[in-house]
Amino acid sequence: MKFYIYSLGCKVNSYESNVMKDNLINNGFIYSSVDDADIIIINSCCVTNSADNKTLKLIRHVRNNYDVILVVVGCFVQSHKDDLSSIPGDILLGNKNKSIVSNYINRFLIDRNRIEDMYDVSKVDFETMRLNNYDHTRAFIKIQDGCNNFCSFCIIPFTRGDVRSKSRDDVLSEVKSLISNGHKEIVLTGIHTGNYGAEFENYDFACLLNDLVKVEGLERLRISSIEITEINDRVIDVIRNNDILVDHMHIPLQAGSDTILKSMNRKYDMKYFFDKIETLRKIRPNISITTDVIVGFPGETDELFLETVDNIKKIGFSKLHVFPYSRRSGTVADKMDNQIDECVKKKRVRVLLDLSRELEINYMNKFVGKTVSFIPEVVKDGYLIGHTGNYLLIKVKDSNFDHNSHDVVISDIEYPYCIGEK
Repeated sequence: MKFYIYSLGCKVNSYESNVMKDNLINNGFIYSSVDDADIIIINSCCVTNSADNKTLKLIRHVRNNYDVILVVVGCFVQSHKDDLSSIPGDILLGNKNKSIVSNYINRFLIDRNRIEDMYDVSKVDFETMRLNNYDHTRAFIKIQDGCNNFCSFCIIPFTRGDVRSKSRDDVLSEVKSLISNGHKEIVLTGIHTGNYGAEFENYDFACLLNDLVKVEGLERLRISSIEITEINDRVIDVIRNNDILVDHMHIPLQAGSDTILKSMNRKYDMKYFFDKIETLRKIRPNISITTDVIVGFPGETDELFLETVDNIKKIGFSKLHVFPYSRRSGTVADKMDNQIDECVKKKRVRVLLDLSRELEINYMNKFVGKTVSFIPEVVKDGYLIGHTGNYLLIKVKDSNFDHNSHDVVISDIEYPYCIGEK
């Protein structure tokens, strides 16, 4: 039988979708186009109202337009665990057992009875997943799941559960396997990546980084995202002493105002954030620091928004991922007064997107005339395209594709590309 997977949302979902793909192929199923599939899997998202609506719209579209076995898994299902009757589908799974999705499909094929299998994710162990192959440049490894920060705007702790981690041996084994299959870069990902090992005795994220940078053949190690509070002195020491960790970190800010940070139940203030960024830049002067920002949080006045804009400029991020605040039922922020008008949110999003482009171009221009190393990811229209360690998007006139590192001189900026010359 043939199958297709829609993957919505975060990098963790992308990783888990690829694990499901591996599981199905290894059990005799064939990956196909959506129009040729007998089975369609939707790996869902519900982090915002928009994601929630997109997921439901896609589920209904597939149900109404394709005569297939419909499998819906992930956060959207988990968030509706008390009322699954509202979700059309033949197999419904939350955020457990995606790695054995073939078992559920084979079970469904016996009697064609709808399957609903839900767990209390606050009480489950880490579900060990492993990719046999991703691509030959950048491989994502899910090392951690769950979050117990309970930011006032976020529904994820309720859909992903408490923090839990992949074992050290499983992480190292997966990394070594991916490297042996030709991968150059490993990206560590999770729901709360830097909280890795919180439940272990005497083994945490810094310990894991120390072990990974010693793996033979690994050229680049990237952290998909890390909270500023998790960049402790031991993590900083690993960054200081190991060039395998790339010159790029994604550190969510969410708001540049202490007033809003406190309302969000974030675990830092702006002074703490500034101090940590200053420490990072002392040891890595050219580091690219990207971030997430939420605008229009309840109580965010024009003055507080401008405070965020000013602090973003002072920090000098190299790129912003901007999100309008989205009310999620069951969160503290949903019940707050002074909700912000949607038109105001849209205007603020536009201000920060314009600022993001300006910051990104400023960062790119720092490297004009300099030699950088990039790994090609695709060849398109006679150009090799790929990223440097600090995540500059390089475009070079060359159609001889390989997965090796290439040194080029950046001659010009054609946003979003840095033009390279060999």
